[in-house]
Amino acid sequence: MPSALRAPALSRRAPAPVMIHSAPLVLPVCAEPLRDGAVAVRGDRVAAVGARAAVLARFPAALEVRWTGMIVAGLVDACAAGPAAGRAAGPGVTARASVVGDLADPPAAPGIAYIEVTSASEEEWEAYGRDAVITAIREVDRPCAVGIAAHTTDPQVLEDVAVLARTFGLRLLAGLDRHPPAALDEAGVLGPLCHVTCARPLDPGERKLLRLRKTVVAVYASSAADVATLLDEGNPVALATARPAPKGTAADGPAADGPAADGPAANGTAPGGTAPDGFAGAGGVLAVAAGIRREARALGLRTRGLDARLVTAATLGGARALGMDRGRGRIGSLAAGTRADFAVFDARGRYPYAALLAEPPCLGTVVGGVQVTLPPP
Repeated sequence: MPSALRAPALSRRAPAPVMIHSAPLVLPVCAEPLRDGAVAVRGDRVAAVGARAAVLARFPAALEVRWTGMIVAGLVDACAAGPAAGRAAGPGVTARASVVGDLADPPAAPGIAYIEVTSASEEEWEAYGRDAVITAIREVDRPCAVGIAAHTTDPQVLEDVAVLARTFGLRLLAGLDRHPPAALDEAGVLGPLCHVTCARPLDPGERKLLRLRKTVVAVYASSAADVATLLDEGNPVALATARPAPKGTAADGPAADGPAADGPAANGTAPGGTAPDGFAGAGGVLAVAAGIRREARALGLRTRGLDARLVTAATLGGARALGMDRGRGRIGSLAAGTRADFAVFDARGRYPYAALLAEPPCLGTVVGGVQVTLPPP
């Protein structure tokens, strides 16, 4: 009699080990600051966030990395100028929207690579621009998502770009220096899948339209009063480091915002370009937030909870601009299920948000559970 056949045993992959990062202060952004807090990381995801004692008790076998200072959810740059390759993402930045002319450019940080569309006419777009964008989207293998930066001034091209983005399920990025919100809305660009860069005051009607369309406004050179108005009226706000380039400037990469240079290939941000009020620059989105805060204090603005709202704009607001603020693996905050993206700053004090906006040194950055920048020796 034949022996009984046994079903082959199913191999079970052992769960990834847990590593605990703890610090005197943890800013999850989606919850209140934690004194003596900890973040448990399994693989590329956050397993738990809470008081250090409770997290250590839950994962007794985990290795603990004890940081000085403050752990904060990774900062998100809602629009970075120039090619991603070789360009620092800024202190504490773990994701960004990079505007590129060539999708083959390797990204400097996770996020979304926006292929720039600058066709000056419908004829130019139909002749080669449209096919080039479609080919790039279909064929280029990238480690991050792809979107379209609508930097064309032609309304017909703008409308077709919006259709193209919806067809391929891509996110859109547009600049309010080129088109008023009403024109973008008429072309079908505005909506929750789009975010816009802004460096000018918006009138009440423009702010209302953007709110109704649930379009995030990424500010990088707006005055503190304009930013405070956007926040007070409930507009979703993110922060960006894009800077406009003068017309005709030769550049080292595609422009993330600002007047387009002459010709379809002459786009970019001049290496020495500066934002109108000096907020944007090499200091990253934290420097943008700190600049807004300094101006608000100098003007005597009393916007309620401004420090916390600016930190939220630099983290969760940027994640919302990129459409990466929901679901498992979301970014911009720290909670169970989020991607393990966070930064550690040498910040202390009674008021954590104010301490962070004082631009303390960044001690380290963790992206997807992997430490990508190390603390100084």
